[in-house]
Amino acid sequence: MATTTPTSDTAAPVQPARAARRRGQRGPGASLALHATLLTAAFVAFFPVGWITWISLGPDKTDFLHADEIAGKLSLANYSKVLGDTEFISWFTNSLIVALGTCVLAVFVAASAGYAVSRMRFPGHRQLMWAFLVTQMFPMAILIVPLYNLAAGLDLLDTYWILILANCTTAFPYCAWLLKGYFDTIPVEIDEAGRVDGLSPFGTFYRLVLPLARPGLAVAAFYTFLTAWAEFAFASVLMLSEDKYTLPTGLATFVSEHDQQWNLMAATGVLIALPAAVFFYLVQRHLVTGLTAGAAKS
Repeated sequence: MATTTPTSDTAAPVQPARAARRRGQRGPGASLALHATLLTAAFVAFFPVGWITWISLGPDKTDFLHADEIAGKLSLANYSKVLGDTEFISWFTNSLIVALGTCVLAVFVAASAGYAVSRMRFPGHRQLMWAFLVTQMFPMAILIVPLYNLAAGLDLLDTYWILILANCTTAFPYCAWLLKGYFDTIPVEIDEAGRVDGLSPFGTFYRLVLPLARPGLAVAAFYTFLTAWAEFAFASVLMLSEDKYTLPTGLATFVSEHDQQWNLMAATGVLIALPAAVFFYLVQRHLVTGLTAGAAKS
């Protein structure tokens, strides 16, 4: 006689299987560590800017020694004094002329050189790019005396042109390498289509390739602008008259023989940073694309 095993009407609950973690997916601990690291890095980057801004709001030149007491006497007197009692407007104008002149000249020459090396196979094209790289190995200090003698011989001392050309010597090699790598990512078929349509090599470069290289040009422009805007060594030697001082050179006038006016220096530092921040805002949407494109090809 066969026997049957009794079955229960209620089956035991089945535990849901834990979803397998996909490749590259971070766990809670890794995400927490990553966000903590990013917050720490953001704090480290922001702290000097916030500290200088806070010091600039203290009306006395010794307030930096007692920063906790500034909250009770916040004032914009330092900014009023810098804008009204100094040559800040003249310094600002000089810096703007030099920075924009360096930006336009360096980016145009670097783009032309980068495009030529990327598209044309002339004798020595590889050696040319390495020569650009070698120039970056020389510290700025050893270039000041030769540039000064060259400027004196050409009667260019105390002119905007010599400062623009001097800044280009440091900005141009990096921009040439950057833009060469970016032009390598643009298909050669675009150049061929331009030649079929009857464009000259320069017309193809100017009308077809440059618009496509806008992110790379934005990065190069941002780099050259910052380089020239904050440059001090060349400006302090090549610009002799006070009416030709740039902002970094003018900032040094707040350091007197007896004391340092930290409150005015902090206010001027904040004002110097504002145009750079505005320039960054205008080109920031192109920066990531421009910095990453061409990373694998150079």
